[in-house]
Amino acid sequence: MREAIRSLISTKVIPRHLSFLPYLCAHCVSLTEAQETTIYMAVEIRQITEKADLRKFVKFNLKLYKGNPYHVPGLVEDELLTLDPARNPAFKFCEAAYFLAYRDGRIVGRIAGIINHRANETWNQNNVRFGFVDFINDNEVVDALFKAVADWGKARGKDMLQGPMGFSDLDHEGMLIEGFDQLGTMATIYNYAYYPKHMQRMGFVKDQDWQEYKIMIPEEIPEKHKRIAEIVRKKYGLKTLKFKNQQEILPYAHRIFDTLNQAYSVLYGVSELSREQIDYYVRMYIPMLRYDFVTVIVREEDDKVIGFGITLPNLSRALQKAKGSLFPFGWIHLLKALKMKNPIVDLYLVGVIPEYQNKGVNALLFDDLIPVFQKNGVRYAESNPELETNAAVQMQWNYFERKHHKTRRAWIKEI
Repeated sequence: MREAIRSLISTKVIPRHLSFLPYLCAHCVSLTEAQETTIYMAVEIRQITEKADLRKFVKFNLKLYKGNPYHVPGLVEDELLTLDPARNPAFKFCEAAYFLAYRDGRIVGRIAGIINHRANETWNQNNVRFGFVDFINDNEVVDALFKAVADWGKARGKDMLQGPMGFSDLDHEGMLIEGFDQLGTMATIYNYAYYPKHMQRMGFVKDQDWQEYKIMIPEEIPEKHKRIAEIVRKKYGLKTLKFKNQQEILPYAHRIFDTLNQAYSVLYGVSELSREQIDYYVRMYIPMLRYDFVTVIVREEDDKVIGFGITLPNLSRALQKAKGSLFPFGWIHLLKALKMKNPIVDLYLVGVIPEYQNKGVNALLFDDLIPVFQKNGVRYAESNPELETNAAVQMQWNYFERKHHKTRRAWIKEI
């Protein structure tokens, strides 16, 4: 159960080897390459090389947001696991560096520099990403952190700094710019309102925005969806699959991620998941799914997965109660949120292969899931981030009562 509950928490990564790079400011004396500390006036930047520092890196987020009613923490041990290059296959095409900012011996900020070589090749870019970024509201701290990542990227020949992003599209991405008084979700970043102000001050500009919606669960399936679902099912020979246990869904697990690769290939910043990554995510997510909350659409003639919807009971309050740890009682809160009735559901992953997009296949998903949500007392769904440019996704909510309550942004700047 311990590993199963852990598998629900989002994934991210850390480098196999981190070499020290010296950074200087105009008011600092020069430093030798052998030194492991960089000083920007009163701010000290240390590049992580030890596991003990990595734990501090992860826990800083918990300390910075302690008591904040909207922040949703991850589990420390899960984040340490997913930051381990020996166990996360993304490091076969990514590299990274991690930095902590200190003032007077106290941690005041953190940031990751990430180079996804596969994404750069896919999108014909030469970018370094920043991610896992948190900081106190202080210009010197923020400037020092971003300079460390920019210099690390420039030393590797990169010319643009982009983020916040992770190692894959399944990692957290996008800085919150609207909705600071809204509860976060397991799949998203929460940050203070001063974060985007610092980005603008440093000269970063908008690269992409995501929107998030509260989607009210109707008392009945919209009549139009019923009609479309029946027409699409007959016209294309499609079948809706449901599962009762892990053994039933496992034969379709890899095919679901293959469908995800096809469905998400044109989306911002996406790089195709490798076979090793798919294996990794199958082991991570499949054991703890609520199987009644999962819908898979297949073509009857060949059993090909052409669409899927993976949803989860909302774990935000449970993760807040867990306070970053499964033990001694965190696992109880998570298990209750997963198994008992929950008024909120997260639309975690939804995808349809390009061949069947804009043909009404999503109506089959709604036709199956709305009754499940009604039975479980769900009042509304969290859409989680949707690209503002993805008109097809936006249009599917036209027949539902919805509220746009959060916006997040990826920033970019030449370095």
